[in-house]
Amino acid sequence: MMPSLKGCVTVLLLLLSLSARADGSLLITQAGSDMPLAQAVVEIMLPDRETATGKEDGYQIVQRGAQFDPLVTVIPVGASVTFPNQDTTRHQVFSFSPPKVFSLDLYLRETPPPVSFERPGVEVLGCNIHDSMQAFIVISEAPFFTMTDKSGRIELNALPPGRYSMRIWHPRLDDTHQQWWQGEVDTRIDNHVALTLAATPTPSSEPSLLQQRFQRGLEHREYP
Repeated sequence: MMPSLKGCVTVLLLLLSLSARADGSLLITQAGSDMPLAQAVVEIMLPDRETATGKEDGYQIVQRGAQFDPLVTVIPVGASVTFPNQDTTRHQVFSFSPPKVFSLDLYLRETPPPVSFERPGVEVLGCNIHDSMQAFIVISEAPFFTMTDKSGRIELNALPPGRYSMRIWHPRLDDTHQQWWQGEVDTRIDNHVALTLAATPTPSSEPSLLQQRFQRGLEHREYP
C-alpha cells in the first residue's frame, strides 16, 4: 500500500526541521588519549562584532582547603574579581603576570576589595603562604569566549553559521601558561581538536620567602 501524500509531506517537513536545528559543537581532547579537556578556554573571532569589554560583577575565586576554586576563570576585559578566604588559615594572593601585577595583604576569613583587570592575557595566581596553590584568570577581549565543560565540549549554536578563526588555551599547553593553540572552527558541523599537553609540574618543595620569614621568626621566638 502506497503512503499517502500527506504522510510523505509530514515526514519531509520533519526531516527539514531536524536539519535546520542541527548545530555544530566543538570537542577538545588530550592528544594520544582522547580524554576530554575540561576548563579549556575558547576564543572565537567574529568579523562583524566588536571586541568584548565589560564591567560585570560577581566573578570570584574562593580560597578553600588551601586551594583556589575554580582553577580557571574567564572574564571580559574590564571585569573585576574578588578573592574570598573561607579557610581557617591566612592567605596572600598575588600575581606577577603581564596583564596585572598585584599582591593582596595577608588576610583571614575576609574578602578584600575586588581587583579589576583592564588588559587581556593570562593571569597566573599564587599564594605567598602556600606554594602549591595556583589558579588562572583568562582576560579576554574576543567577541565570543567560553570554557569547555567536564565533557570537554562547547556548543556553537549561539553563533551565526560560518567558519571563524579560533584559539584555545589550557593550563597545561606549556610550562609558561601563556601558550595558545590557533586554528579554525565551523559552526555548521561538529569539530574536534586534540591538544598536546605539557607534563604536570611538580610543586616546589622549597618554602616561599614569606614562609621562610615566618619560620625564622619562630626559631628566634623566646618561650617562657
